[in-house]
Amino acid sequence: MSIKIYSTLSRRKEVFEPLVPGEVSMYVCGPTVYAKAHIGHAMSSIIFDIIRRYFLHSGYQVKFVMNYTDVDDKIIDRANQLGVDPFTIANQHIEEYQQHLANLNVLSATAYPQASREMDKIIDMIGRLIEKDFAYAVDGDVYYRVLKDQDYGKLSGRKFEDMQSGTRKEVDDRKETPMDFALWKSAKPGEPAWDSPWGKGRPGWHIECSAMNMTYLGEQIDIHGGGNDLIFPHHENEIAQTEALTGKPFAKYWVHNGMMMLSGEKMSKSLGNLISIEDYLKSQSAETLRMVILNSGYRNPLTYSEDILSQADRALERLRSGLKPALPGATIESGKAIDELNDQIVSTKAGFKTSMDDDFNSAGALGHLFELVRSINAARAENAVDKILAPAQNLLSELIGIFGLKLEMSAGENSKVDPFIDYLVELRATIRKQKLYELSDQIRDRLATLGVTIEDSKEGSSWYWN
Repeated sequence: MSIKIYSTLSRRKEVFEPLVPGEVSMYVCGPTVYAKAHIGHAMSSIIFDIIRRYFLHSGYQVKFVMNYTDVDDKIIDRANQLGVDPFTIANQHIEEYQQHLANLNVLSATAYPQASREMDKIIDMIGRLIEKDFAYAVDGDVYYRVLKDQDYGKLSGRKFEDMQSGTRKEVDDRKETPMDFALWKSAKPGEPAWDSPWGKGRPGWHIECSAMNMTYLGEQIDIHGGGNDLIFPHHENEIAQTEALTGKPFAKYWVHNGMMMLSGEKMSKSLGNLISIEDYLKSQSAETLRMVILNSGYRNPLTYSEDILSQADRALERLRSGLKPALPGATIESGKAIDELNDQIVSTKAGFKTSMDDDFNSAGALGHLFELVRSINAARAENAVDKILAPAQNLLSELIGIFGLKLEMSAGENSKVDPFIDYLVELRATIRKQKLYELSDQIRDRLATLGVTIEDSKEGSSWYWN
């Protein structure tokens, strides 16, 4: 079965056929770095990390580019409020976000372009659009002629009469039509500016991504991704200006993730209803956030709540239980539960692939992993030895790795105290033999508060870190 992707452009699932066999080129719009990133940004980064990981697992080479918008009205406004250089703010938040990506176990991109470092490419692209009569200059500003583009609106499905300007300011009366969007903005006092054939100024938002995309991935790419709030005007305008210049289809597949919702509203800096990645990671794990995302279709809105986090933690613990070693004294190497486990290995491989091939259906794929865990634990309860459990546990580790999850049974920082836990469990076993069950339960419960789970069986007791 081939991978199928839902493309916003065609509004249907399409069989993935890369431009170059065996290779995938992906460009994902990163954050505008004017304030601390929130978990909505993390959601998008994790979603495209999972998609990328699945392509890698499927044998593709992946060239993955994520940009930082570091030249933008919002950055300038924030810098003016604080009385600092705009690039001081931008670089600070870029550095923060890079650390967040590492903490969230997001694979490093092939490149992280920044608009401020690609100004020559941006200016050249604007100049060529003017030469092709798709853009015009007026008083130091440059605008794209929307009405000249007969395909404009094909991504969002909007009609000309329903559209608004793609700029982030009020409509400029100097435009030929209100829908024309800015490619170049003339310099204003207190703003960063670069020399250009139209005078000092800076680029518009949309042209930045088109230029960076073409510089790092070429005139055509396989996948362009981002949040669904970018469909219009940002991605619509990217298509217009890029295809006007090249005369070629820009991206084969447009992939958009749903928004993170808090109290029924989209989480965003402008609304102020956000939880920063920094604050989230102070009290929750990266794995919990991944599990929340994995349990939801990537194109759907995702509601953030404490209940959903708790559900995700329970799901993680369930997966983690499948990695536990055999029970003490286990001797069984054959039997019905073991036959069922071997059958489940085959079923899980097939089911996981079928789900992920169907537009990266991670929730469906998780269902197959939970079935595998159920079979592992059933065999384990029947005293299957470690070598019997190993093939299923290895498969489980491999597949959760595709999701970017780290579910080690014992945290490295706890290794020095492991011998003391061993001693307490041995001491507790002696206490149980003496039928001092109340004291035995106290030891078990106290260890549980420290993150240690003890499991008892007729052959003895075992323990693991949560």
